Amino acid sequence: MSRAAALAAALVFCACRTAATRPAPAPWEAESPLQALAPPPQGVPFDLARAHGVKVTPEKVRLGRWLFFDPRLSRDGTVSCATCHDSRHAFSEQKPHSTGIEGRQGTRKAPPLVNVAFPLYDTWFWDGRVASLAEQAKGPLVNPVEMGNTLDAVVRTLAGVPGYRRAFHEAFGADRIDIDLVADALAAYQATRRSGGSAYDRYQAGDDGALSEEARDGMEVFFGRGRCNACHAGPNLTDGKFHNVGIGFAPPADAVRLGFQDPGRYAITGHPRDTGAFKTPTLRDVARHPPYMHDGSSPDLRDAVLRYFEIADNPWLDPAMHEVRIFPFDVRPLVAFLEALDGTGFEDEPPRSLPR
Repeated sequence: MSRAAALAAALVFCACRTAATRPAPAPWEAESPLQALAPPPQGVPFDLARAHGVKVTPEKVRLGRWLFFDPRLSRDGTVSCATCHDSRHAFSEQKPHSTGIEGRQGTRKAPPLVNVAFPLYDTWFWDGRVASLAEQAKGPLVNPVEMGNTLDAVVRTLAGVPGYRRAFHEAFGADRIDIDLVADALAAYQATRRSGGSAYDRYQAGDDGALSEEARDGMEVFFGRGRCNACHAGPNLTDGKFHNVGIGFAPPADAVRLGFQDPGRYAITGHPRDTGAFKTPTLRDVARHPPYMHDGSSPDLRDAVLRYFEIADNPWLDPAMHEVRIFPFDVRPLVAFLEALDGTGFEDEPPRSLPR
């Protein structure tokens, strides 16, 4: 055998030996292979490179997906992020209030997470109490009504799982797990939950048949005399700001609660102008997750629209609410338009297995 032939045979032997000895991927890895980052959906030109405060990579997204669906992050192992942010309902829920460990009831509805990482957002939660998507990811972990854990306990749990140690190394190149890496991975996954390509987007792109006549009438009211776009603005149909629209107001017997059981943004800033103000939610995929409002007090879209006919006037009502001009005959067209905002691109199924 010539020297060249011998060398070639040795290389083939080494390659076969390497392939034979390389460990097969674990079941959770085989079931959740790394995937290339998807392009922006139609009508929502938000590239993942512009995600707010987080660098998105396939490795972090896969890790964040496992973490998002893993109930072991909660104190008693029963509640995950996905318990309230259900992928079937645009990563919101079909309940008026979130339910945490031991059946504990919150006082607010889980907001949707579609398109949650993009430029207009610089605060998170209904009251804007954190300034990054990663910090938002930490909140439910320690909230006693939600996952009821401690940050140290979350890290200890994950560090005790060999599959997670490997995944964190692949995602971050680090031989450690800490809560900032946990939050960063969760933020990366949430950033990929983008929604677009709705009937409204297709109509805007030139498909005249994408919207029904009734939905087109509703669109004209929405962007016209109804002034809905004063708050629900831009490609994501939210201005990312805080408004008092009268929801939750009842004339107080005293001044202790200012007429609101939940004071909203006021509890964070202490500014009277923020009394009863809550962050404008995106309207994308809104038909997928009734009931509505921050307190889940509107059972369906029809009721949600009707709330703006009888706005609860109060000393802190947003001035824009006085400019709303909608009438009973606008309800069906507006609902038809809102239903036309259901898109695609955010869907996900829970992993069949999680790291062990």
